[in-house]
Amino acid sequence: MAFKITDDCINCGACAEGCPTEAISEGDGKFVINPEVCIDCGACADACPVGAPQAD
Repeated sequence: MAFKITDDCINCGACAEGCPTEAISEGDGKFVINPEVCIDCGACADACPVGAPQAD
């Protein structure tokens, strides 16, 4: 299961910088995770200061 970024996202980009597969990109008002590229490693959740990435 891929991670998903919740509405808690503050659009800082920390999750994208921490993603080893580059599955995260800037969306409209928050970052988004491509579920086809996400390997469910949790690096984005560890890097996020507000805990926006959550297991889907």
